[in-house]
Amino acid sequence: MNGGNPALSVVLATQDNYETIRTTVSHLLRQTVVDRIELVIVAPSAGQLELEKEELAPFANAQVVETGPIESIGEANANGIRNASAEVVVLAEDHCFPAPRWAAALLEAHQGDWAAVGPGVRNANPATAVSWADLFIGYGPWLLPAPGGEAEFLPGHNTSYKRDILLQYGDALASMMDAETVLHWNLRNQGYRLLLEPGAVVAHTNFSLWRSWLPVQYHNGRMFAGSRIRDMPAWKRLVYVIGSPLIPLVRLARIAQQAARARLLGRFAACFHALVIGLTLDGLGQLAGYLLGAGDARTRVAKYEFRRIAHISESDRKQVYDDGG
Repeated sequence: MNGGNPALSVVLATQDNYETIRTTVSHLLRQTVVDRIELVIVAPSAGQLELEKEELAPFANAQVVETGPIESIGEANANGIRNASAEVVVLAEDHCFPAPRWAAALLEAHQGDWAAVGPGVRNANPATAVSWADLFIGYGPWLLPAPGGEAEFLPGHNTSYKRDILLQYGDALASMMDAETVLHWNLRNQGYRLLLEPGAVVAHTNFSLWRSWLPVQYHNGRMFAGSRIRDMPAWKRLVYVIGSPLIPLVRLARIAQQAARARLLGRFAACFHALVIGLTLDGLGQLAGYLLGAGDARTRVAKYEFRRIAHISESDRKQVYDDGG
């Protein structure tokens, strides 16, 4: 749409229209280096998107990637990455909002020898136990204040990458993007290095309704395990099946350590009941994934990954979306 020479391509997917991603775009427009950013919107169709092009003028470039119906967040992000034009690509979500220096901090970090750079994370809707449990389970290692430095893996759906490294996965890129922890482990096994950059800050909106959050835990667990077993020998897969009852206990202990590091033990205690329930469902999902594969978990997870506004409380909607995040 424009014609600049971007340094960073932001991939932002929607299953329907521009309204669902408007709040995220508003935060992208506040970036200190907005004129170095390309916005890559992945959508079923440009007509359905109902894009308000004049809002995107400050970006170096903006484009729409038409994909037809979106049934997988990994497939949508892979399509965006393939069509991006900058050397560095970063994933964004309709419910995760970057601070003004987020893009600048990522670009500065990518001057180093890092295949991927991830942000520090804070809670955008901290009022409920479910929200904190969701945040601890999904983003515990990167909660602010985070020390930064080399990492084993980084925040899913919110990490930046050197694009040419991702393109080496070819047709497998979409499935690798479904469970990015598996992607990050694969990158490290190839000798690539990952960095947590706490100067790149995002505020993540978490599920706050039990009826949405509970099925997500199960389906995320199954998708993760299903992605993990692709190249796993049968004996190791059996080990994980047998050991799966221990997964909730191991993860709970790790989350306690992460909460202590982030000085959030009070929050941890307040949502302990939700953590136990959520981790149990995640463990059951992983058991199913190790036994049976991912099944239809990809499409089930996608139903919840988009339009997060439908899966949070009314008060959270006002705080996060009506008041600008």
